Amino acid sequence: MKRKLFCQISPLTYKISTLKCITTRRIRDAVSKEKFATTRGNDFLPVLIYRHNSFIRRTLGTVNMDLQDNKAVNLSLAAPKITRIVIYPGETFSFWHLVHNPSESRGYKEGLTIANGAVSQGIGGGMCQFTNLIHWMILHTPLEIVEHHHHNGIDLFPDHNRQIPFGTGTSILYNYLDYRVKNNTDTAYQLITYTTGTYLCGELRADKAQTKKYHIVSENERFVKENGIVYRTGTVWRGSDSFRKTKGL
Repeated sequence: MKRKLFCQISPLTYKISTLKCITTRRIRDAVSKEKFATTRGNDFLPVLIYRHNSFIRRTLGTVNMDLQDNKAVNLSLAAPKITRIVIYPGETFSFWHLVHNPSESRGYKEGLTIANGAVSQGIGGGMCQFTNLIHWMILHTPLEIVEHHHHNGIDLFPDHNRQIPFGTGTSILYNYLDYRVKNNTDTAYQLITYTTGTYLCGELRADKAQTKKYHIVSENERFVKENGIVYRTGTVWRGSDSFRKTKGL
């Protein structure tokens, strides 16, 4: 029998492990020399780099739609924490550094989550849709993604009316699974985020135009069966200008 990890022994050991990870991240950030983006611009930066809207309430099999409604609440609470934030040259954008703990005391509700490779639910669930949106916009810039976690084997977004390629999602968990981006350019970038009754909306703006236009393409998507298990495979590329492949994602 495979030996259990400490965090798998009981709910108490899981809570202890989680607290350890949260505390460790806080200490590392406190002693690091990283300069986090915290300045909120009064005005929108002049150049629109990319815009994307993400449908909030998706029909996901037998998933309780109340969880989708709760996700809409969670996203509406987080969006004001991010909007108008400017990422100046040399700064790092950290999702959790700005949003903080999505706790019940802050108004967050129980939403859909993914835990240990399975669909679950928890307070603040659905927030990964927010970092999915940000990540998709960031991919259209030269900004450096310094922390990005994939979901373990599960992608909740259905293929129907899907706009973002399979496999480009993000996984976050306060605060030790974060989404972070470093601005190593000489351009200031700004995130604009808000929700409507239907969509989570985002814009990425800059103080000057980019020298390149980025494109994301997905190739060779297929399903394969190995040892009785069906896997989905494919390759996602990012290219600039004439779709020249530069990096597999």
